Amino acid sequence: MTRKIIIIFAFIFSFQGFSQKKYLGDGPHSQLIIRGVMLINGDGSPPRGPMDIVVENNKIVNMQIVGYPGVKINESRRPKLKRGGKELDANGMYLLPGFVDMHGHIGGAAQGANPEYVFKLWMAHGITTVRQPSGRNAIQLKKQSAANKIVAPRIFEYTGFGSGSKKPITSPEEARAWVRMNAKNGADGIKFFGAEPEIMDAAIKENKKLGLRSTAHHAQLSVARWNVLHSARAGMTSMEHWYGLPEALFEDRTVQNYPLDYNYQNEQHRFEQAGKLWKQAAKPYSKHWNKVMNELLALDFTLDPTFNIYEASRDLQRARRAEWHETYTMPKLWKFYEPSKISHGSYWHYWGTEQEVAWKENYKLWMTFINEYKNRGGRVTVGTDSGFIYQLYGFAYARELELLREAGFHPLEVIRAATLNGAEALGWDDKIGSVQIGKLADFVIVEENPLVNLKVLYGTGAIKLTKDNEVVRVGGVKYTIKDGIIYDAKRLLADVKKMVDKEKAKTNWKLKQPGIK
Repeated sequence: MTRKIIIIFAFIFSFQGFSQKKYLGDGPHSQLIIRGVMLINGDGSPPRGPMDIVVENNKIVNMQIVGYPGVKINESRRPKLKRGGKELDANGMYLLPGFVDMHGHIGGAAQGANPEYVFKLWMAHGITTVRQPSGRNAIQLKKQSAANKIVAPRIFEYTGFGSGSKKPITSPEEARAWVRMNAKNGADGIKFFGAEPEIMDAAIKENKKLGLRSTAHHAQLSVARWNVLHSARAGMTSMEHWYGLPEALFEDRTVQNYPLDYNYQNEQHRFEQAGKLWKQAAKPYSKHWNKVMNELLALDFTLDPTFNIYEASRDLQRARRAEWHETYTMPKLWKFYEPSKISHGSYWHYWGTEQEVAWKENYKLWMTFINEYKNRGGRVTVGTDSGFIYQLYGFAYARELELLREAGFHPLEVIRAATLNGAEALGWDDKIGSVQIGKLADFVIVEENPLVNLKVLYGTGAIKLTKDNEVVRVGGVKYTIKDGIIYDAKRLLADVKKMVDKEKAKTNWKLKQPGIK
């Protein structure tokens, strides 16, 4: 083969993403044995170990306890490595099922966030499965991820209702036709924002008939006539954020108490008033509050609260000063976060103490509903909606887990929300979500115990003081394993840092807080 032909082939494979220089993890392996872990399963069971976990061709085939805490492991009890197999020494580490992010957008042009940047941040934080509820067309990326041709979580694509339609959908017949087309195009479900009641009803029912799932951000523009209860009754399977839920809990009104000079296009108006909404709903544990909750429970409805994405509303300074922004936030994304009348979610026109206090009260009422829903057997999942409002891909996931803990979840319940509950909501709990024989090899491995401190799941780790009075960083995901392929999480973060450094160098950009010259 001539040198010219070799160069041409190298170019083709590099262009298609198959360059040998591109990091695609370690594997898959005919056999993978993960040695000596403490298992924190996604089913709510307590930790146990040391354990060896055996994977063959991406299926868990053996889970074997190999000793007792503090006692030397008897090597004769351990599963044997087959010829050509791979051993991963994880003695003393903690293994969890791969995390599921139920609300992950794959970047956007306005944010300057391309898929590789987003995917590596997700994978570096143990996220092996993502549901994208509208956004960038991900059908091709979904296929590439399924074939492990790119470093990316498994993708479930929930298309925004009406996307790709040549004209607005104005009738139930048009709604049903769009739903059928969406299914034919390979989508896994639909994400709704709202529409006329008869259109919502027709679309949701047609989608359910086809065996697909659905969710909604019940936007204020339609929620007065179609709230969460209407969606659940029609067959919707989940909801995002909390819009539409307080409206279902109204007792003495049918619409939100809008100021008379309110303008939905003014996002300061929109988000400031949203922070006062839960106080307008029925009181916790009241007759109507219980009635709405019990009906949603009976309908097996899933709540995906995404607490983190609104946290800047209750503490703006904390969100914009998060320590990872300087290293991992793209310059264009930082600019997108800044106060703006144009960028969505950048509603800091004049955000102050009164707005933050109202949002803190809003969170208390919101968290009370979510925690009690979980206590009564309802399914609550983990979603982030990163790329807006100072929340960064991957890092926001760890923050969402902390906020579920704040809401009242036991750390084991937090992990279940992040793993098995997400798998159930996607209809994939027979394949992922917990570590069980027969399931796929999706794992998160951490050197520190995340039940003791969820902060060890941040890519920047947790601050710890040694017995010698030295300040150190511990934690951060060690390995993310998806489909039996081992990814070095720290290496993925290093790749992201290089991307950000390259963008900074182009314009000599330095992160500055808003309004500071």
